[in-house]
Amino acid sequence: MKPIKLLFTKLVLLISLTIVVACTNESVTTEQNKTSSQDIESSLKLDVFKRESCGCCQGWIDHAESQGIQTDVDDIVFLTTKKQDLGIEPMYRSCHTSVSTEGYVFEGHIPVKFIVKYLDNVPQGSIGLSVPGMPVGSPGMENGDQFRPYQVLLLKDDGTAEVFAEVNSYEEQF
Repeated sequence: MKPIKLLFTKLVLLISLTIVVACTNESVTTEQNKTSSQDIESSLKLDVFKRESCGCCQGWIDHAESQGIQTDVDDIVFLTTKKQDLGIEPMYRSCHTSVSTEGYVFEGHIPVKFIVKYLDNVPQGSIGLSVPGMPVGSPGMENGDQFRPYQVLLLKDDGTAEVFAEVNSYEEQF
């Protein structure tokens, strides 16, 4: 009986140790990922191109800056030409365009958390992200408690796009 009891005790200790090590490694990895995203966010600088009179663009800029993003705002007249030069197809356009120091484009009212996620692991063959149009409730487009679900699109260098993220509630933006 004693050898079986000893074997059982060793097995329980081994399983417990494995669980502790696995949990520790997971939290270290999660903490490293969090630090990586925080580093990107705190060092991120975006050039924002918009029309001077656009108030919702300023609302999005306020959102970005409140999340620690540095912005350099350029009010320009020929915004359509700028978007075309950056490779943003008309169906993916919105009211303002941001460009990272690495040259990635962020079109429209994209929550900062998705910009950080994108820059943390840039998908091959992509040029950036877009939230086409101006969805009610997106950053800069707040209107009381109104919210319309929307998609954040991954813009590809061949002019196509695919869904990068779906935002189904106001809270999912932060």
